Amino acid sequence: MATLQDQIASHLLTTKSLPVSRSWLQTFTTTTTTSNVPLSTLAQTALYHILNSDIRETLSTDRPSSLLPMDISDPTLKERRLPCPIPVQVLDIEDIGTSLWNQVEAIERVERGETVRGKEIIRTVNVDDREVLGNSNGNANNNSAATASGMGGSSNGPHRLILQDAANTRVVGIELKSVDGIGIGKLPIGAKMILRSVTVARGMALLVPDSVTILGGKIESLDQEWKRTRKARLLERLQAEGNTNGETTG
Repeated sequence: MATLQDQIASHLLTTKSLPVSRSWLQTFTTTTTTSNVPLSTLAQTALYHILNSDIRETLSTDRPSSLLPMDISDPTLKERRLPCPIPVQVLDIEDIGTSLWNQVEAIERVERGETVRGKEIIRTVNVDDREVLGNSNGNANNNSAATASGMGGSSNGPHRLILQDAANTRVVGIELKSVDGIGIGKLPIGAKMILRSVTVARGMALLVPDSVTILGGKIESLDQEWKRTRKARLLERLQAEGNTNGETTG
C-alpha cells in the first residue's frame, strides 16, 4: 500500500511535473499535521512550500530526465530539444528589449513617486494610507493600474533569464516569443517554471509559450536582494559599456 509520502510525491509529479525529494517529504510530513487532512490539501501545502523554497533542497536529483544536461550551455552544440518536463527556478531576469539607461530612468521615476502613462507623468501620493495618483496638472485619480511596480513598471521584453535546476545546473533562457507571466515586476526571483520540449540552441534555452509553464512562487531573500541591487548593477553595466566605447573610439 502506498504511503502518504508516496501519494504526495505521485500527485505532485503527475500534476505539476515536480519530482519531490523523499528526504524533504519526510521532513514535511513529520512537521505538518496530517491526521484527517485530505491528500489534496496536503499536496497543495507541500506545493506552496516548494514554490517558495530553493528547489535544490526540495526536489530530487534522482531522475536525469528532470534535470538540465550538464553540458547544456555548450555553445558548440547547434541545436537540441529536451523532451521531458524539467523544473527550474529563476535566478535573474533582464529586459533586453529596453536600453539600460531607460531601465535606470524607470527605476528613478518610481523612486521619485512618478510613473508614465501615455504622455502624462503620474505622481503617486498617499491619502489616508490609500495610494492615489495625480497627473502633471495636479489632478488626482484612483487608477491603480497605472501605478508602476517597485522595479520601474512592467517590461516589454524580450527577456533574458538565468534558470537553475535542482542539481544546480544553470542555463540562459531567451524569450523567443512573448510568454505570459514573464516580465520584470511580474516574475520574482526564485519563481518556478517547467520547461517542456524546449529547444536549446548554442547553449541557450529558447523560451516560447508552448515550452514554458510558470508555477509561481519566489525565494524571498533572493528576490529582495535582486530588487535592492538592480539599479546599481544597471549603472555598473552602463559605465562598463561607456568605458568600452571610449577605448574603441579612442
